[in-house]
Amino acid sequence: MRVFHFLFLVIIGASPALASFTSEATPADRLVVKEGFKVERLYSVPKGKLGSWITLTEDNKGRLIAGDQYGSIYRFPRPAPDQQLKPQQIEKIDLNIGHAWGLCYAFDSLYVVVNDKHHQGRGLYRLRDTTGDDKFDKIELLKKFQEVGGEHGPHAVIPSPDGKSLYIACGNQTALPEKYQASRVSEVWGEDTLQPRIYGRAFMKGAKAPLGWVCKTDPEGKNWEVIATGFRNQYDIDFNPQGELFTYDADMEWDINTPWYRPTRINHVISGAEFGWRNGSAKWPEYYSDSFGAAVNIGPGSPTGVIFGTGAKFPHKYQRAFFACDWSYGKLYAIHLKPDGSSYKGTAEEFIAGQPLPLTDIIISKADRAMYFTVGGRRVQSGLYRVTYTGKEPTTPAPIDKTNSEIRSKRLEIEKLHLQPDPSKIELIWKNLGSNDRATRFAARTALEKLPTNLWAAKTFSEKDPSTQLAATLSLARTGSKDHQKQAIDALLKHNYQSLPLQSRYDLLRSYALVFIRLAPPTDQQRTKVAQALTPSFPASTANENIELSNLLGYLNQPQFLASAISHLHNAPTQEEQIAIAKNIRLTTTGWTPELEEKYFSWFTKASTYKGGASLSKYLNYTKNDALKRLSPERKKALKPILTARPPTQAPIASNRIPKFVKDWKMNDLKPLLGVGLEGGRNFEKGREMFSAASCFACHRFNQEGGGIGPDLTSAAGKFSPHDLLESIIEPNKEISDQYGAMKFTLNDGSEIIGRIANLTGNEYRIITNLMAPGDMTHIKTKKIKSIDPWEQSMMPAKLLNTLNDGEILDLLAYILSAGDEKHPLFQK
Repeated sequence: MRVFHFLFLVIIGASPALASFTSEATPADRLVVKEGFKVERLYSVPKGKLGSWITLTEDNKGRLIAGDQYGSIYRFPRPAPDQQLKPQQIEKIDLNIGHAWGLCYAFDSLYVVVNDKHHQGRGLYRLRDTTGDDKFDKIELLKKFQEVGGEHGPHAVIPSPDGKSLYIACGNQTALPEKYQASRVSEVWGEDTLQPRIYGRAFMKGAKAPLGWVCKTDPEGKNWEVIATGFRNQYDIDFNPQGELFTYDADMEWDINTPWYRPTRINHVISGAEFGWRNGSAKWPEYYSDSFGAAVNIGPGSPTGVIFGTGAKFPHKYQRAFFACDWSYGKLYAIHLKPDGSSYKGTAEEFIAGQPLPLTDIIISKADRAMYFTVGGRRVQSGLYRVTYTGKEPTTPAPIDKTNSEIRSKRLEIEKLHLQPDPSKIELIWKNLGSNDRATRFAARTALEKLPTNLWAAKTFSEKDPSTQLAATLSLARTGSKDHQKQAIDALLKHNYQSLPLQSRYDLLRSYALVFIRLAPPTDQQRTKVAQALTPSFPASTANENIELSNLLGYLNQPQFLASAISHLHNAPTQEEQIAIAKNIRLTTTGWTPELEEKYFSWFTKASTYKGGASLSKYLNYTKNDALKRLSPERKKALKPILTARPPTQAPIASNRIPKFVKDWKMNDLKPLLGVGLEGGRNFEKGREMFSAASCFACHRFNQEGGGIGPDLTSAAGKFSPHDLLESIIEPNKEISDQYGAMKFTLNDGSEIIGRIANLTGNEYRIITNLMAPGDMTHIKTKKIKSIDPWEQSMMPAKLLNTLNDGEILDLLAYILSAGDEKHPLFQK
């Protein structure tokens, strides 16, 4: 595998006939499958009769049950090995129920999550056989959900590990269940954005927290308990063998290449978690301590079904894997999670892939230990598949991994306090607020917020440990009153920003923001003091610090910050960092001079060339229009040549560096430098600058910066040698992995389109053809496609290094190999 090759999936085999695009699910022999595994296509669903299947479960007799997104629910036996499902074996459940987005057989019942206004509307239903004739004959609506919704509405329902309750997942178009009985999440809901957000395209504009949630209920649906909130659109959930809950949450693809873009991601759903999804630019970054963040960031996609491999007749590695379906890009990931403190981190492996392969749901059969998955949704061609292992590794049940069980037990002990607050446990809570383990810190802070503030506010102000004091202040800002504001700010001002570790710097800035948002706005004296304390630290060495510093300092509206902000606006190496700074100073009213205004508004001319998701241009216009509101008519007239200027080129020009041809670099030119040249003393900032100058940031995400449409390169350091990295850049076509190629779509008129399917609906594919402009898709009607074939060239451009000298190339390689760590030995003298 070559790390720099863009993530285009190759379908192996000859081009399919036209019928394959319109009436058959993709054949199994056209899928890229992990070595040692076998995929069978068991059934190609006739769209006109049985619809498009999006959910799947298994009953107590080993039969499968599938649901059509817009229609009925069907039950059928598992086909024998190497056999197909026959149409006459499919039984429609003959009740007034359907439009199922979640199915679960438990407690001798079929639970159905309906996401539509049909039947009795959106909600959780229970189907039972009351006569013993193996026919469901009774429907009971257990809980009605909010009637405003769509594809981000009610989704999965699964049984709990102890077999006593159910867990339900709903996306961010569904409010919390009415009259729920308990919440593990702190019930201090808020948007918590310091400056007014900006909006792109107006999807769900005005929607506010709490949205996107997981709840627990009993088999009768009587008592409801909120487990976690702040998701965008998590379609499915599952427990690992240790009883820990996970999900795969969606991105907002329109936000790609903006600073608030969050890739699709695997989340560990701990008790009381808040994951910080907010609309527009107000999304919480994962380094906020009041958000729990991701276990694994994946990239662009459309998350659907998930399942742990527990019980599968697979090798141990894959029994322990968390399988996650991506509907739009046609990938089934195997997520390999490893304990990280009391939580987890992991890596994603492409297990199965195809074009098209719109995966919807996935299960592990208890009857035959095989994996089954469905494709379909949005009225596209649907199918049923089975995955079995044919290799030689042992497939005995994998033992439970007990790594870090002690620290996990400590977190679980604290999490009990989320439902049963106990003032006598305040010392237990307090000593874990500054834990080195993020999940334990989060659990302790949530438990603290369940207690009355009068029990711990004074303790916050007298605390000497910076990590503990900042965690407690953050909680006090969320749960306290305006009477706490002055003491909180005084306590925060005692911290020396430069002496704090990076996470504590984020916590300090977040605590200032929350105090001003929730307790009381700053006094004039506080504005001055806080600005004086923080302005010398801007610009910092990391993009995220600069984003947070500019947000707070822009809000404080102090004149001494503006000149350095506008200078960095033009010098920051990525469009994401620049966009954030432009947004964060747009409402500042002090410190402006004619020269600074000219520099600020001239940046928008450059920014008009930036590429990204469908909302990018609207975000830029929103920012610019906000800034224009403070100008007088006379000033607008004077600035008109700048305000109406057009860029000299439409190519993205985030870097201020003027590209000049240096050399048409070949591997033989640079191979001799890879030894001594990478033994230390490289320049971190120069490497980051070169990552931008070579256009890497345009497509690739690295250390939480850059575009999301290409593979995240943060983990490249642990997988690839300097030689392999360099070769992948200089010779992108030398070796293209089966999993990382583009596709050639040949149309009936003989024309060709090169790209990959990124979205699909009905009888239409939407193709990304330009890596620099992922929001600009080419739409193709499937009936116009003659064939789909692998494309023999990488879509990564060649000659990207030809404007860099040899030292700059070495700095670039060092930056990638360091995983963005400026303290890495590669940068030490």
